[in-house]
Amino acid sequence: MAFEGVPTDLFIGGAWRPSDDGSRFDVLDPATGSAIASVANGSIADGLASVEAAHAAAAGWAATPPRARGEVLRRAFALMTERSDEIARLMVAENGKALADASGEVTYAAEFFRWFSEEAVRLNGSISTAPSGTNRILVVHQPVGVSVLVTPWNFPAAMATRKIGPALAAGCTVILKPASETPLTALLLAQLLHEAGVPAGVVNVVPSTRSGAMVGAMLKDHRVRKLSFTGSTEVGRILLAQAAETVVNCSMELGGNAPFVVFADADLDAAIAGAMIAKMRNAGEACTAANRFYVQTAVADEFARRLAEAMGALRMGSGLEQGVQVGPLVNASTRDKVDSLVRSTVAVGAKVLIGGEPTPGPGYFYPPTVLAAVPKDAPVLREEIFGPVAPVVAFDTEEEAIRLANQTEFGLVSYVYTGDLARGLRVAEAIESGMVGINRGLVSDPAAPFGGVKQSGIGREGGHEGILEFTESKYIAATW
Repeated sequence: MAFEGVPTDLFIGGAWRPSDDGSRFDVLDPATGSAIASVANGSIADGLASVEAAHAAAAGWAATPPRARGEVLRRAFALMTERSDEIARLMVAENGKALADASGEVTYAAEFFRWFSEEAVRLNGSISTAPSGTNRILVVHQPVGVSVLVTPWNFPAAMATRKIGPALAAGCTVILKPASETPLTALLLAQLLHEAGVPAGVVNVVPSTRSGAMVGAMLKDHRVRKLSFTGSTEVGRILLAQAAETVVNCSMELGGNAPFVVFADADLDAAIAGAMIAKMRNAGEACTAANRFYVQTAVADEFARRLAEAMGALRMGSGLEQGVQVGPLVNASTRDKVDSLVRSTVAVGAKVLIGGEPTPGPGYFYPPTVLAAVPKDAPVLREEIFGPVAPVVAFDTEEEAIRLANQTEFGLVSYVYTGDLARGLRVAEAIESGMVGINRGLVSDPAAPFGGVKQSGIGREGGHEGILEFTESKYIAATW
């Protein structure tokens, strides 16, 4: 049964409606594996209907004064803040994360609406004189147009607001396709945005288990001019190829394989505290999660031991239970992948300090796990774990640490702990990633540009750069 007041139909053109073919799908509680709601299952026809609705609303929303667009987003921020507990509990139910993580996400997610409500009135162009003196160069930023937003299950509120906020601030209309594991949060956000005064058709939300077919059809529609996707690199490659057919503007926030580098001169208390944040936020189900722990040999054993003590002290259980810090993983396949990675790492010589075995059902639980003495070529170091597992690898020199950190096709975020600021900055510049935390286990901030290099993505979300992703720069040559 659905949560009281939470919509379960598609939101298209400002109205709630069933799917075109009447089909629905169940949303499961990862802590029990049981169904908590039945949601309308969007079809290709529904996806194209949402494009039609967004296109019909596009001109009016683009012409809406920036201040008015910003005030709508500010009201959405206020509504999210007022209903934060309800949203957090809904996320726990469909995602499995601990309530503390969910509450933190709601605060973070709402902040994107507030930040971009302020950015809406600061989308400034420029004017200059051509070097030849023959004309003036005017540059204005115009909305890119109808935007398809595809979001993942691990942060169902924040990944939606991080895209909707800048799109609406820039004057774009959107179609949100949330992950089928966590559609309820997205549908509740649609309801809140409607209450905040978003006009019909400006925001459309179409959950679907037929994601590939529906998104592919929307990308073929010439009215769609933007795709913003957060998810795996594998799916990102497919969407980039499809978008190329109609040359759709793309932003991609893809996979990560974050190194967490600890030098012998680091404050180990701070490094352990930072590691707990970087690894265990959202039970490791985050693209920013520390994935590979490279620790200088002199302190590697002590770091691993202390990290195991800290992770072993965490309480695991259903996210709504009092004092629970680690909830279940989102589904059985995610749990089984984590277990497979741990087993393959132990098979090549790693030592389990804590955890290492899946928890019997019901639910998709995997305990916090620390692996020590991990070989530098272990399989777990090549894949994004997306679970509460910390493999610790020893290194000797700064040069080796940089080489190991860069030994991946990904480059989203990195973490560096050292007592030498000059070394920290030097290593931060040498590591190939879009973001680096120096003596910090958390880098995400709505006011900062979030994104990666290499196969971790294209473009940036958040900061002033975030709104520019939903604009086209137009150059006007004028003489006067």
